[in-house]
Amino acid sequence: MTDSTLDRLVSDLHDNLAATATRPVREDASRWLGEAEAVAGDLTVGPLPDDEVVRTRLGHVEHLLSNVETTEDDEADDHVAAARDALDDALAVLDDEA
Repeated sequence: MTDSTLDRLVSDLHDNLAATATRPVREDASRWLGEAEAVAGDLTVGPLPDDEVVRTRLGHVEHLLSNVETTEDDEADDHVAAARDALDDALAVLDDEA
């Protein structure tokens, strides 16, 4: 896979997290999702940093998302699931490049 694939996955991750911001989600989930969106958003500004930095930040997003079981909004839950898929795929790309 290429850097453009990783860029796309990081963008997909961020876009799905950002989409939850306009949904009526649980307050506790909103805090975790907001921080995860901010961390992912930092990766979407400019070129991606080196792989270790990306891996560290994605690990932080993974930890934050591990605290979200449900948002109590079906559309937001779908976005969280899509964000988790993009996150898993991005981490797999990094593992393949290691």
